[in-house]
Parts: sequence; structure tokens; C-alpha cells
Amino acid sequence: MRLTRSLERNMETIRQAIKYGVVGVMNTLITAAVIWVLTKQFFVADELANATGFIAGVVNSFVWNKKWTFQSIRGWWSSAVRFGGVFAICYVLQLSLFIYLKWQFPQVDTYYFQLTGMAFYTVINFIINKFYTFRE
Repeated sequence: MRLTRSLERNMETIRQAIKYGVVGVMNTLITAAVIWVLTKQFFVADELANATGFIAGVVNSFVWNKKWTFQSIRGWWSSAVRFGGVFAICYVLQLSLFIYLKWQFPQVDTYYFQLTGMAFYTVINFIINKFYTFRE
């Protein structure tokens, strides 16, 4: 009985991780496209483009992850507050990584560091959202 429940929880986590990955692909495409357009077409500063791209992605992410990935019944307001806090923490961590890489490797196109930061953000964000934001 105990093994069955543990297996069910593990399978649910795997299903959620897959769904989170699908949402993450959408968010990544949105975020990367916004950053690319702002930096390459409008020559907006890297940090401002980064913030704008992540904001576009986070709005999409919240709605899809609440309703589809985690199927949370928690209220919209409390979920949004938690999600926003988690976003802020993960965003600061990825932005710190981005700035560090940009400073450490000035000869490399910073767009690659944007993508590295996005991958880093995704892993941390899933873990915290699963066990905090959308935990029932």
C-alpha cells in the first residue's frame, strides 16, 4: 500500500514535470522572442530586455501552470502572490547568473547567457512551485 502511494506520487510528479516542460517551452519561446526583438531589433539594454521578456513569460506561465500543470484549487489571488514571490526569487537568481557570465566572458554574445539563465530559472522554478506555490 505504501509503495503504491509512493509510486503514484512519483508518477504524478513526472506528469507535472512533463506538463511544466510544455508550458516552459511556450514561456521560453515567448521570453526568448521578446528578448531577441528588444535587443537585436530595438537595441534595448540587456537587463531591461531580460526583465521584459521574463514578465511576458511569467504571465503565461502562471495561468497555464495553475490550471493545467498543477490543477490547483487554491484561490487566484493567493496563488498569484505565491507565484510572484517565487518568480522574484528565481528571477534574481537567474539574473545574477546572467550578469556574472556577462562579466566573466565579455567576448561571448550575451544572448547565450540569456538562454543559460532561462534554463537555470526553469529548474529552480519548477521545484519551488511544485512544493510551495501549488501544493494542496
